[in-house]
Amino acid sequence: MILIADDDPAIRTSLCLLLKRAGYKTVDFAQPDGLMDFVRHTAPDVILLDMNFTRETSGDEGLKLLRQIKLFQPTVPVILITGWGSIDLAVAGMKAGAFDFIAKPWDNQSLLNSINNALILSNSNHKVCSDSMTRVQLDKKYHLSNIIGKSPALMEVLKTVVQISPTNAPALITGESGTGKELIAEAIHNNSPRSKGPFVKVNLGGISQTLFESEMFGHKKGAFTDAHTERTGRFALADGGTIFLDEIGELDLASQVKLLRVLQEQTFEMLGDSRPQKIDVRVVCATNRNLPAMIEQGLFREDLFYRINLIQIQLPPLRERGNDIVLLAQSFADRLTTANNLPAASFSDDAIQFLKTYSFPGNIRELKNLVERTILMSGKEIINADDFKMLAPASKAQGQLLQIGTLDDIERHSILEAITTYQGNMSRIAQALGLSRGALYRRLDKYGIDYER
Repeated sequence: MILIADDDPAIRTSLCLLLKRAGYKTVDFAQPDGLMDFVRHTAPDVILLDMNFTRETSGDEGLKLLRQIKLFQPTVPVILITGWGSIDLAVAGMKAGAFDFIAKPWDNQSLLNSINNALILSNSNHKVCSDSMTRVQLDKKYHLSNIIGKSPALMEVLKTVVQISPTNAPALITGESGTGKELIAEAIHNNSPRSKGPFVKVNLGGISQTLFESEMFGHKKGAFTDAHTERTGRFALADGGTIFLDEIGELDLASQVKLLRVLQEQTFEMLGDSRPQKIDVRVVCATNRNLPAMIEQGLFREDLFYRINLIQIQLPPLRERGNDIVLLAQSFADRLTTANNLPAASFSDDAIQFLKTYSFPGNIRELKNLVERTILMSGKEIINADDFKMLAPASKAQGQLLQIGTLDDIERHSILEAITTYQGNMSRIAQALGLSRGALYRRLDKYGIDYER
């Protein structure tokens, strides 16, 4: 049953008709008193709440009503309906416990998607089922074979993935660089009803403000000086599937506004064309930045954060994944030797111990690079700790820092060691640390390390 709370009879009638056609039972209220009398004793499946339900222009009473609803029915998802000009009010509502917000005039399919997301994610039976599954059971039922490991930290991530995959809910994947955010995004797509549709990857850190609209929305021929042909944008390419927006924390504020509009309205306009194009896209974002801190600094829009952060998945760093390090290392070794027709490679006990105690500031990406370089350069079939140490000169110092320093200390020291070892060659330094060049430059800036591009 869907509860509709709105003082406008036309809106209540419209929503009731839409939801009944979609197969839902509804109950509606025009006054807060009747609404609260109902929710004190009955738990609907979802509540649609107009934030101006009480006719108060400030929205304070609407927020107060939301908090009262959550007091009596804390597990019932509440979807807020608000005007575009009141997005700040919707953000306040999200902070107060709302599940999602929809702007007026709403798109019917977007509203139905939000309701469906709320119903699936609040389904305790589905959650309990996935929570009790082992890695073997997950692999039999879901497409997760590209993700190696079975540590408790990773299992929590995988169980969240399979819980949210059936929905269209936007997801934000966070974690350090190199922890496998793209693989998790692909897993969400591959286990969703959109799996037969496109999976479009976009590295926002590599798109300048001037190219953002052309890259994301496309352009018509002649839209600007160098537009010699028509170009299809990334959102159009992702229609019917999933778009993965990596490094969203690198997006400038002007582009954030344009992105928010598309996510809110599910429409966009190509450069040089005033006709809006409708899209059906699920959005999965990723970042290694601290977005709440960026919001405080005025570098990231709070309304965009709540639009992309309906579900958050925090990836653990490799150093917190225990024996997964060994499983990953052997997987990388097997792939490399098979692809290059080399003898199978394995690791001695002291090599395994080295891998388990190495801090890996570059996480999985760094582990992969270290394993592959060591096998190729050593020419051995059994790799020992000394073989790794030859290509990981900072390991001893890192081990000392682990006893006395912070993770930032370790990372900064690793970078300085790599700069010395590779004589300032940024490409080799980035490769050794398991970082992209862009990520390396951001860390150099972060730690105040002088360099030349």
